[in-house]
Amino acid sequence: MKKFALAVAVLAFGSGPAFAEDLIGADETAPPVASEDNTPAVLTGTLQKIHDSGVVTIGYRQASFPFSYARPQSSQPLGYSIDLCLGIVDEVVRELNGAQTQVAYVPVTSDTRMDAVRSGKVDLECGSTTNNLERQQSVAFSPVIYVAGTKLLVKRGSGISSYRDLKGKTLVVTSGTTNEAALKLLDEKYKLGITIVSAKDHEESYDMLAQGKADAFATDDVLLNGFIIAKKAQDTMEVVGDFITYEPYGIMFRKDDPLMADAVRRGFETMARTRRLIGIYRKWFIEPTPTGELLKLPLSVQLAETFHSLGAEDF
Repeated sequence: MKKFALAVAVLAFGSGPAFAEDLIGADETAPPVASEDNTPAVLTGTLQKIHDSGVVTIGYRQASFPFSYARPQSSQPLGYSIDLCLGIVDEVVRELNGAQTQVAYVPVTSDTRMDAVRSGKVDLECGSTTNNLERQQSVAFSPVIYVAGTKLLVKRGSGISSYRDLKGKTLVVTSGTTNEAALKLLDEKYKLGITIVSAKDHEESYDMLAQGKADAFATDDVLLNGFIIAKKAQDTMEVVGDFITYEPYGIMFRKDDPLMADAVRRGFETMARTRRLIGIYRKWFIEPTPTGELLKLPLSVQLAETFHSLGAEDF
């Protein structure tokens, strides 16, 4: 546990049309961002892009409840990660001295999210993305926002209680996820003969299991439990097995962008200090969500340590 907590602490410091919400900020134009000693500095990278365009672009997931998801007939996504990203946007506006800034939303998938960040299509990817060393080679991450782990979703009475029971069976995973890579390695290592099929998003993965096209669905435990609650499938579905992997989530943004990295960090520190951070956690994991689901997932020791390192107190 201590080794895992240390790993989390290290990480903590470490496709369709867009739509937008109301303007944030007041000034029509903004001077260059000031450094901590109030010496003007030249805007670069993402902050320059946002200043010049007047738009912060948020990449969101359409079916990653409760982190990032879309409601039918609604023009704006919602979720835990979305609320955290809006806290970062508030800090970006402060960095730009109150410049009017619009928030635009662009849907991304597990397959497209990293390219969307690297190419500049989105400025912040606000979903359920694991921060790992491989991804750190090409993108940057916020402090850890949640610690999940890979498990299996199966139909009750399936006889499957761990990945070893998948021998000769069909497993669905969502394309482009760390879960997909982990299960392929397990299958190869233990020669289980699992037929692994990939779906375009979590919703499609769940549907394949529900329709009998797969015997199990592997992804992060919090997402699987979210599906059970959102689909009211407590009597027909269950999450089983030990953790296959641990998945520390973060908000993704472009690499080698120190001004943006500072803004992201300060945004989280401000949210922690003002109790906005713990309030957002309670909103999505302790209390009924805005769409009525009740997860009752208390703050983990690992995540509490991360929040404390950012300045949060009295959880």
